[in-house]
Amino acid sequence: MKLHELKAPASNKKTRKRVGRGQGSGLGEQSGRGHNGQKSRSGSKLKPWFEGGQMPLQRRLPKFGFKNRFRTEYSPLNVQTVADFIEAGKLKEEISFSDLVASGLIDNKSRVKLLGDGEIDANVSIEVHACSKSAKEKVEKAGGSVTIISN
Repeated sequence: MKLHELKAPASNKKTRKRVGRGQGSGLGEQSGRGHNGQKSRSGSKLKPWFEGGQMPLQRRLPKFGFKNRFRTEYSPLNVQTVADFIEAGKLKEEISFSDLVASGLIDNKSRVKLLGDGEIDANVSIEVHACSKSAKEKVEKAGGSVTIISN
């Protein structure tokens, strides 16, 4: 094969659209822009959110409240869930953060807050990032202890 024998691929032979070259071309008169209106004029560059002068959606919707970007999110862990997992044999009486992750209750990137929903009879010592008053009372009433992890 020589250089003069090369051929361009079929997809490369498409001719460009020549607008405004008379009615016979099919793209004369309005040059494919339709009839009157802002989009038919030269220099027309409308933003996708522009609504033709109507009050834009982002200004029509009510805005209220405050979202704190620096809020610390906690994964909830109820006392009843801990009791159920101990009964099932998935957790022991000494529960560390890594034990909670291994049992599948939480993932290792989340912070855990122990909540007081349910009852617990087992004497457990548990490590969590935060704890509600009622949960702490229930665990201590059963003879256990709650350790707060700081990080």
